Amino acid sequence: MKPVVALVGGFLGAGKTTLILKAARVLHGRGVRIAAVLNDQGDDLVDTAAARRAGIPADDVRGGCFCCRFPDLLDAFERLSPYGPEVIFAEAVGSCTDLAATTLRPLLRDHGAAFRIAPLTVLVHEIPADPELRFLFDLQVAEADLVIDRAVDVAGWVDGLLAGGVQAGARIIAVDYARYARAEAALGWLNARAEIQADPPLAPAMIAGPLLDALDRALTAAGIAIVHLKALDQCDSGYVKAALTGNGREPDVEGALDASPAGAHDLLVNLRALGPPAALREIVERALTDIHAGIRALEAFRPSAPKPYHSA
Repeated sequence: MKPVVALVGGFLGAGKTTLILKAARVLHGRGVRIAAVLNDQGDDLVDTAAARRAGIPADDVRGGCFCCRFPDLLDAFERLSPYGPEVIFAEAVGSCTDLAATTLRPLLRDHGAAFRIAPLTVLVHEIPADPELRFLFDLQVAEADLVIDRAVDVAGWVDGLLAGGVQAGARIIAVDYARYARAEAALGWLNARAEIQADPPLAPAMIAGPLLDALDRALTAAGIAIVHLKALDQCDSGYVKAALTGNGREPDVEGALDASPAGAHDLLVNLRALGPPAALREIVERALTDIHAGIRALEAFRPSAPKPYHSA
C-alpha cells in the first residue's frame, strides 16, 4: 500500500509541529505507522528533535523550503522508508508559500506511483501585523486545500486527509517572487546548539523557561519583534520545549515538566524575528553565555530568495 504524504503549511508559530504530534498519537492509537519530515532554512531544528523525542521517525530538509529543495524532500522520504510509514507528514517552513505548484503538483505528476498525496493543509492561528509577513500569510491561505485552526478536531482532520474526498493541489496561486523574496528577507533567522554542564544539576524546565524569559526581555529591550522563538532542552531525565509567538507573551510549554535534575543538557534555540541577524546573534550569544552554555553551533542570517526546483 502506498504511503500517504500529507503536507502541512501555515505561518511561523501557528502550531504545525504540535498538530502533527497530536495526529501521530491518533494514528498510533489505530495501529498506523507514521513518520515526519520537517523543514527549515538552517540547521539544528527544534521541531525535528521534538518529533524524535515523541518517538516519531523523523527527518528534515534544511537550507531552504520544500519547493527549493525538492530532491532533498524525496531523499528524506527514502531515508524514512525502512520504518515502513503508512502516513508521512511533511511540515513546510513557516514562511513558505506556493507549495501547491512547486511541491504537490510535482509529487502528483511524477511520484504518484510511489505515494498517495493528501490535500495541502494550512494551519492558521494569528494574522501577522507586519504587512510583508501578512503577504506571506495571505498566500498560504489562498492556496490551501484545507484551512484549519488550533481548535480543529484532530481525529476528524486526519480522517478527512485519508478519505481522499478533497483534491490535492487544486488551488494554484499567482506569486510575485520578487515580493516573496523581500517578505522572507524581512526576517532574521537564528539557529543555535549548545551544551550545559549544570553543577548543581538542573531540571530541563529550569533551563528552557528562564532562557526564553531572558531572550524575550533582551529582544524587547532592543526593539526587535519576536515572530517565533523556541528553546528545547534535553537531558537523560526528559525534555522541555518552550515557545513564544510574540514579545511579552506567556510561553507554550510541553514535555516532561516534572523531569528530575540532570548535569548534562543539550540545548537548541530557534529564533525568527524582525531584526538584523547580527543583533540576534549578539543577544542569543550573550544569553547562552550567561547560563554558562557551551555554544557548539550558531548561525544567524536572512533567508535567500526562493528559487523553486519545479514551477506550475
